[in-house]
Amino acid sequence: MNKFPMTKAGEVALREELERLKKVERPRIVQAIAEAREHGDLKENAEYHAAREQQSFNEGRIMEIEGKLGNAQVIDVTTIPKSGKVIFGTTIDLTNLETEGTVTYRIVGEDEADVKDNMISVTSPIARALIGKEEGDVVVVNAPGGDIEYEIDQVHHI
Repeated sequence: MNKFPMTKAGEVALREELERLKKVERPRIVQAIAEAREHGDLKENAEYHAAREQQSFNEGRIMEIEGKLGNAQVIDVTTIPKSGKVIFGTTIDLTNLETEGTVTYRIVGEDEADVKDNMISVTSPIARALIGKEEGDVVVVNAPGGDIEYEIDQVHHI
């Protein structure tokens, strides 16, 4: 089975969510089902059906997270010697050569990606163009709106 890269922070976030789902949400839903059962006829009991639907969603999410954690290859970039090379987990300062604007991205696993927080998936076009390059290199990113040239200013292991 293939292993999928994940940052240490991504692993911690998934483990915390798993803990909350198992120890907080699961007992709350079981209690809601028990209370709904006490109301009588289950065929026409909307509370019961809603609680069962929540239970199904919760259990599905628990299975999904356990699967992701089981197939995760956790990479802690802070333990890797700094080389100035872009690798999974690094944070990169880039300059757009056309607009002179700067942007900072962190390359993370697919489940951790959040463009609003400048965390891009390792499978994104920008990350694929950056991986393996070094500080000072000029990288051409094939974006849907056309090619964009970036210069790699700095690579951080944070």
